[in-house]
Amino acid sequence: MQYAYNKNREEVPEPIKADVQGSLPAWLQGTLLRNGPGLFSVGETSYNHWFDGMALLHSFTFKEGDVYYRSKYLRSDTYNKNTRANRIVVSEFGTMAYPDPCQSIFTKVFSYMSHTIPDFTDNCLINIIKYGKDYYTSTETNYFHKIDPNTLETLQKVDYRKYIAVNLATSHPHYDQEGNTYNMGTSIIEMGKPKYTIFKVPSAAEDSAKKPCLKNLEVVCSIPCRSRLAPSYYHSFGMTENYIIFIEQPFKLDILKLATAYYRGVNWASCLKFDADDNTLIHLIDKRTQRPVATKFYTDALVVYHHVNAYEEDGHVVFDIIAYKDSSLYDMFYLANLQQSPERFEAENCLSSAPVCKRYVLPLHSAKDAEIGKNMVKLESTTATAVKNKEGSLCCQPEIHCEGMELPRINYNYNGKKYRYVYACRVEWRPFPTKIGKLDVTTKQMLEWQEDDCWPAEPVFVPAPNAVEEDDGVILSSIVSTNPNKSPFMLILDAKTFKEVARATIDADIHLDLHGYFIPQQGQHPPQEDTSVAR
Repeated sequence: MQYAYNKNREEVPEPIKADVQGSLPAWLQGTLLRNGPGLFSVGETSYNHWFDGMALLHSFTFKEGDVYYRSKYLRSDTYNKNTRANRIVVSEFGTMAYPDPCQSIFTKVFSYMSHTIPDFTDNCLINIIKYGKDYYTSTETNYFHKIDPNTLETLQKVDYRKYIAVNLATSHPHYDQEGNTYNMGTSIIEMGKPKYTIFKVPSAAEDSAKKPCLKNLEVVCSIPCRSRLAPSYYHSFGMTENYIIFIEQPFKLDILKLATAYYRGVNWASCLKFDADDNTLIHLIDKRTQRPVATKFYTDALVVYHHVNAYEEDGHVVFDIIAYKDSSLYDMFYLANLQQSPERFEAENCLSSAPVCKRYVLPLHSAKDAEIGKNMVKLESTTATAVKNKEGSLCCQPEIHCEGMELPRINYNYNGKKYRYVYACRVEWRPFPTKIGKLDVTTKQMLEWQEDDCWPAEPVFVPAPNAVEEDDGVILSSIVSTNPNKSPFMLILDAKTFKEVARATIDADIHLDLHGYFIPQQGQHPPQEDTSVAR
């Protein structure tokens, strides 16, 4: 059977009780918030790409052995304008919206002018971000929305540009031990001078009752783009205790093409191009000095959506990512491709590059008098190398952990620290997973969960109270089925054994989603956000 990718989902605004089979851990109390596309057509108009669908939030609340489900569309300006017009009137990255032919010439001219320097969509369908004590839905533009995590109500539209000059921003921040949030964005406001800006949002404002913590946003570091008219696309970044890792990959957004896309009748996604002949720069920013380190690092051309984790060890920064050899993944999610028969889809749209979990190692102290061609990595626990070239830069080659995994999560209490386990969806040559995996990065061994006709969502790790070992806890994953006679359910696995301990079957039309955030019941130790955290 085939999943109906382009089906509009019905929201469930009031909580419904799930049917729990098995036994939930008594300590599992809290709410898993998740986000993803749920509405793909309005009136007679339809989106072209799965990532364009309007944001549908849903939550799974664990309370005293029971599970409750609810869902609600994000009431963004995009959602409101589209539903009022009964057609798609706000452009998304893969779908350009044009004026109604019946509109006045003034309206048409204004529409063309507004797309020259685009005011991007506020359809925040990717993830949930925590700034201070508040929760927000996020996408990759300058807009995000404050929400009520209990009712899923949309509370407030927020513009990053009110606090910092960025047009694009990641949906996958990091959180430090003090609860501060780190994120980064791209400024394309000054033509010919684009830059990447890393910023920090304190955990609480000085007077948090009267003003949001975003008021105290601090710029950590700005990095000029190496291509003056083509900044790199990025979906996430890495962070250790003292460093931030930013990968400037040769997957670039052409600003001139972006400015003329509307006139040329093409979508903004067509302005992204991957250059397989270019290299990938690895920027290492010292959080203490707020400057990039002196050593220049680079590697072969690749595309990265998700960082896994990063840490410091014996004078090195070690980081793990999920990497591709090209950008073919995005094209697979066009709805015209996804709606093909399974046989035709596999024949015509298989990934030309499978996702690979790779480890890179960056030496922090490379001797200036070291000989050219010398590997500067001193760690015996890895096969990753960083070889000095004649310019003094280090050419980095990775250690391979495994192939075929995406949407990685870890025990976030180990973020920025030496760790052992990655929890991820198992992906091969098609865009949606059929398995969940637990990878031991030390032994390279993999445990898996799989069930016929089931597609799992990103696995979220929730640590047990008073955990002793890294994998003491459970895995939560929302499961949808390609079998119309099989109800969706929330899967709960023992993270150590990867055996099922319970499932909560839900009588609702649950959608495939992207990312999420677990909020523990007040008084419990909070597991933090994901490490990258594609879309």
